[in-house]
Amino acid sequence: MVFHTKYKTKTKSDKKAVSLSEVQRKNRLLRNVALDYINTFITNLNMQSSIWVLYLAYCGLNLAQIGVVEGIYHATGILFEIPSGAVADLLGRKRSMVLSKLCIAVSCIIMLFARSFWFFALSFAVQALGNNLNSGSEEALVYDSMKYAGQEERYIGVCSRLNMIIEVSQGIATVVGGILAEYSYFWCYSACLVIAVLALVPVVLMTEAPYADTQNSRRSVRDTVVGHFRTCYEILRLDRRILKLIIYYSVLFASETLLFFYSQQYYYDLGYNKIQISLILLVMGGVSCIGAVLSGRLYAILGNKTASIGACVIAAAFLVYGFQNLFVSIIAFAVAGFFNAVLYPIQSEQLNSLIPSGQRATLISVNSMFFSIAMILLFPLAGILADRWGLVRVLVGIGGMLIAFLVLWQYFIRTCRLSKLLDK
Repeated sequence: MVFHTKYKTKTKSDKKAVSLSEVQRKNRLLRNVALDYINTFITNLNMQSSIWVLYLAYCGLNLAQIGVVEGIYHATGILFEIPSGAVADLLGRKRSMVLSKLCIAVSCIIMLFARSFWFFALSFAVQALGNNLNSGSEEALVYDSMKYAGQEERYIGVCSRLNMIIEVSQGIATVVGGILAEYSYFWCYSACLVIAVLALVPVVLMTEAPYADTQNSRRSVRDTVVGHFRTCYEILRLDRRILKLIIYYSVLFASETLLFFYSQQYYYDLGYNKIQISLILLVMGGVSCIGAVLSGRLYAILGNKTASIGACVIAAAFLVYGFQNLFVSIIAFAVAGFFNAVLYPIQSEQLNSLIPSGQRATLISVNSMFFSIAMILLFPLAGILADRWGLVRVLVGIGGMLIAFLVLWQYFIRTCRLSKLLDK
């Protein structure tokens, strides 16, 4: 007579199989890091990054319209940033990244055939949606993969290498894009389309990292969006450190981004062609690559002073543009890029260390949303004022405003610290 039991005691072979399976899973998750290196390199072969301002100007848009188009890009980012992060937490970071690549490809197709302001705006909006779907998902997937494997302490090093890869890839794209654009904008954007499709390959090969509980998996998208928004609000309300980090770095990174994009027009106004401008951007990218590599070491030496020093350098770079000297402006441009690359992995590590895993993609998306708000305020305003008073004066003015912001911010931080000491 045979008795069937519902539960069986695990044998040593079963335990070994489970152990082996666990090791294999960790190895697959750690492979996500290497695949993301490849994904980052391909994705950032974005040849339009060094010429899109010139391309829109070539198509008849003035600086004000270019600024508005960029503002539409970031307004779209605000509308979809939190929902896209919540969808990534619900449906999976990998699927969100796949959808991101498809949106970027569609955006390139629209840019190829667009000939009016509204079609350019549509292309930028679709591209923003694609970036939204990727922004929190990629970072969260890599971090949670390393966390599951017990190697999250290596994240800042991985982030630094990712930034180095970005700078190398963008440097290649800058030169090739400038050369292609000098002969034909069509070939430049066609290459962007091919790259967007190729970027799908490493993403498809990734393994989804565990991050959500079963309760979340049964919730609807709407409930997840609302729930994540409430949770993020509570986290930001209860932990002001996260909010302060997001606001400070958003203003800083938005300012440096504006300097990068409007430098295309700045050097064009000085009489340089697209190939020469791409070489200037390449110098900046090379120096930024060094900054990404040295990020961890500088932070170990300077600590929290790194952010203040980097902010002052970026503000000074705007002021240097007032001299309208090629050599001096290139140095300022490169040093600003260096510190921007230094600060990005520092901010990323600081934020991730404070964010719960379940809301990591969403809160990283909130960080991107704050950056978008800063860009919406800065970019169109800079374009409108540049058409009226000249680009050089506007860049110098932004440098002065950034210095004022940094002074007020330090005063605010010191006041908060003093208030806490008095409460004690």
